Amino acid sequence: MGIRFRTLLVTATVAAAVFSTASAAVVKFTPDDARNAYSAVAEFVRECTPRDAGTIRGRLAASWIMDRVSRTGVDATVDGFKADSPRGMKSFANVVVEFRGTKENAPWIVLISHFDTPPGIGGGFEGANDGASTTGLLIALARAIRRAGPLPDNIMLLWTDAEECMVAYSDNDGFQGAKHALKGFIDRKRAVKAVIGLDMLGDRDLHIQMPVNGTIQLQNAVFEAAKRAGLEGLVSVGKDVVKDDFAIFYDSGCPAVNLIDFQFGSAPGKNDYWHTPEDKMDKISEESLLKSGMLVAELLNMLEGNGK
Repeated sequence: MGIRFRTLLVTATVAAAVFSTASAAVVKFTPDDARNAYSAVAEFVRECTPRDAGTIRGRLAASWIMDRVSRTGVDATVDGFKADSPRGMKSFANVVVEFRGTKENAPWIVLISHFDTPPGIGGGFEGANDGASTTGLLIALARAIRRAGPLPDNIMLLWTDAEECMVAYSDNDGFQGAKHALKGFIDRKRAVKAVIGLDMLGDRDLHIQMPVNGTIQLQNAVFEAAKRAGLEGLVSVGKDVVKDDFAIFYDSGCPAVNLIDFQFGSAPGKNDYWHTPEDKMDKISEESLLKSGMLVAELLNMLEGNGK
């Protein structure tokens, strides 16, 4: 479903990335960070539901994220853009945080999560897990990365608009925020070391299943990060190809991996809460956000040569 791009983007080798020279900065995601993440999710759901792409509510959600990130002492910008859609040209808005690395000509590590809700669900749909949970997680990670201090590589936190489709996924419906961000990397000739997709990671019954479409070296690094963070058994690799924001980068040739719990339902293996009014705050937990944050922090440390 994702559009393919022909690109001159330079990508760093992942194997070398995992074994890069150690730096002084170490990212730690703490229980306090998890509490802040959960608080941000709850506030985001309360203040920014619905937040369908291409609507004023979607733009207000982007402004809310920028303001909430600023409370952590981190500068964020709203990157507004226009794109075609099944309903004509629409205005969308990503939110971007950039942490500059200490290395000269450093490549970029991108943490990406969408914040929008799909249209037409009704019934008080909140998108608490799908969209809001990783929005709050990224806000808390911004604080944790700032606290750690500069890392060798550049780090981008990217909250994308219009991941959800309006009608059906096609070249002009869905993933507009990720496509816009990728175009920015291409236009600015920015090298990408790794793209880490985050989606649906607040599920109380958390099990992260990476889709089969992903860079194998990064998938292996995720397993090692889980082991080092004391989270063995939390992560597996599924058999399905998942089209998510990360895949826009992956399909263009960037090293990329997706961390997603796509078994979000009333029983193990089911996904019957997804895109339904059941996706509410009572289905997510602070503990799951803590585990997800710890995993991402340890993966960042490994990519920057600071694994335990």
